[in-house]
Formats: sequence, structure tokens, C-alpha cells
Amino acid sequence: MKKGHSGKYGDLLKSIFSNTFKDKTILVTGHTGFKGSWLSIWLDLLGANVVGYALDPISERVNYNLSGIENRITDIRSDIRDYDSLISVFKECNPEIIFHLAAQPLVQLSYDDPKLTYDTNVGGTVNLFEACRLTNSVKVIINITSDKCYENNEWAWGYREADKIGGSDPYSSSKGCSELVTAAYKSSFFNEDSNKFVASARSGNVIGGGDWSQFRIIPDCIKALEKNQVIEIRNPNAIRPWQYVLEPLVGYLLLAEKILKYKEKFTGAWNFGPNIGSCITVKSLVEKVIKLWGYGKYRILKNQSNKKHEAKLLILDTNKAFFDLGWQSILSIDECLNFTLQYYKTKVDYNYCINLLEKFSELYIRKSKKFN
Repeated sequence: MKKGHSGKYGDLLKSIFSNTFKDKTILVTGHTGFKGSWLSIWLDLLGANVVGYALDPISERVNYNLSGIENRITDIRSDIRDYDSLISVFKECNPEIIFHLAAQPLVQLSYDDPKLTYDTNVGGTVNLFEACRLTNSVKVIINITSDKCYENNEWAWGYREADKIGGSDPYSSSKGCSELVTAAYKSSFFNEDSNKFVASARSGNVIGGGDWSQFRIIPDCIKALEKNQVIEIRNPNAIRPWQYVLEPLVGYLLLAEKILKYKEKFTGAWNFGPNIGSCITVKSLVEKVIKLWGYGKYRILKNQSNKKHEAKLLILDTNKAFFDLGWQSILSIDECLNFTLQYYKTKVDYNYCINLLEKFSELYIRKSKKFN
């Protein structure tokens, strides 16, 4: 199995992350999911020995399948709720770095099945942390939660990492609980004494190619546009922090790199949100999608008898990541959508994903504070 990537792209990756992840065994939970698949591709290209732990992909068309990344990593299909299975994987693989993305990620589904949501997002986090606690090889744990972990007062300014955790729906609450579990394990078990260090990463509404999840506006748009159907909008005036998938992944990788080098100094909670210009309404986003796609129509759903509560405004303050990690969101909303929509119009394979990562890396290096 060939690891890493030579040439121009390999040089770009080394510019961002040096050789931090080369030859390290890295466990990615939720690797068959949207963000998890892109993270697995990136880590593989950085020369890591990637072990994925997740349920089966939700569709044949997801990025995990189209990219062919399963042929380049150790692919384990199991449930994060299965403690015995998880422990056995840790014993066999002895990972050094953990990126925990396995989750029930949907607000709407959390109303339909709150027990599944809490069992996965809270119980699954406890299972993972216990496996980390009992495995000597583990050094760094990055728990990927959500911007929705904050107690949302719908302020017109961004939430900071020290703001109150909460959540009025089961999904948001479960992510808040996952943050509390992280804080408890940090103070009790993951510290200088154990030589294990944990951080949590909170990002916004992530968009990008290869996402086919239910109740998400970009997949809903693509499904409708491909069938020449009208796009249906539930919450047209809700403002969301839209962010291209590779942007928070840079943050996660930079964070893991810093913890490996400086340990306790970079633990705790971190926000990885988009530029304020990318915080636009759902209606505005759909209008941009239609314009960039070249055709399409939408309609706003009215009188939704079973409509559940969803926050109308949520913005993240990312100053901590900007000043301490040198991370920043570098894409405009139009650039995010161009990257995203081009994916859905293209016959995707592994080489396509590499080329897309190369284009993004060039932009990141050109625009980022870290390299200027």
C-alpha cells in the first residue's frame, strides 16, 4: 500500500504540516462519513497509517466510496456504541493520535430518535475516551463536536470557547454533553501525568463534495437539481455559518500537530468557523447554488405542522485559533460553493480528490496568516 504523495502536492503538504503525521498510526472514527472521508484521504497523503472505525457509508455516492480511500487504509466497520469492539481495535492497532468524528450528526433525526443520538454522541464519546485511557500508545485525542454545543441565545456576535455549553434540541444537547465529558476526562485522566492530551474542535455548517446526508441543504439542492425538481426550503431566513469541508480539517490537523509538540498548552476547546461573510441565510445560499449550477428553482415550505425548532442564528468567534494556531478560514462563500458544486458535476475518483486538495492547499498557503 503506497503512502504519501510526491511532487508538487507533497511539497505543499509538507509546507503546512512538515512530517508530523508520517508513519504515525492514526485512528479516525466516523471515517466513512463526509468529514471523516476527507480527513482520511488527507492523512493518508501525509504518510500516516490510517485506521478507520465506522458504520457502513449511507450511500454508494458518498465521498468515501467514490474516492477509493478504503483501499489505502485499514477499514474497520463497527459501531462506536460497541465498547468491546472498540477496545479490541485499540489493542490490535495501538494508535497514537485519535480524531473522533463518529456521531449521529443530524438535528432533525435527533428529534425522531433522541436515545440513538445520546447513546452515540455521549455514550460513544465515553467509550472512546475509556479506550484511550486504557491504551498506552495514545498521545493525542481530538474530539470533533459542533458549533451547536453552545447555549444559543441567537446573539449577533460570535460564541467564544469559554461561553456556556447547552442545547435546546437533542442533537445540540448531546454535543454539549460530549464537551462536558471531554472536560471531565481532561481534568481527571488526560494530562501531564498520563502523557495523554485531549482537545475539542467546534466547527460550523460544513459543506463540500460527497455529502448525501438527509436534512442538509446542499445534498437536498443537488438531489433536486439532478432530477430537475424544485428545491424545497424549510427555514429560509435561518443564518448559518457555511464552511468548506477542508477548512476545519486544516484546523484539526494543526491542533493535533501543536499538541504533539507542546502538549498541555494547546488542549481544551477550539472554534473553527467561517468568515463572517459566509454567514448567510439558507435562502441566500440556495439562490447562489442555483446561479452557480446554471438552472433551478426553489419554493419555501409553509405551514409545516411537524416542524421542529432549529436555531436561526449561530456564529463562532475564531480569534483563539487565528492567534494561537495560525489558522483561519480563507474561502469566500462563492469559493466554497464553487469547490462544492464542481465535485457534484464531476466523475470523482482518487486522483480527482488529490487534485482538489492540491488546489485548496495552494489557496490556503497563499491566503493564510500562517504563511504570510
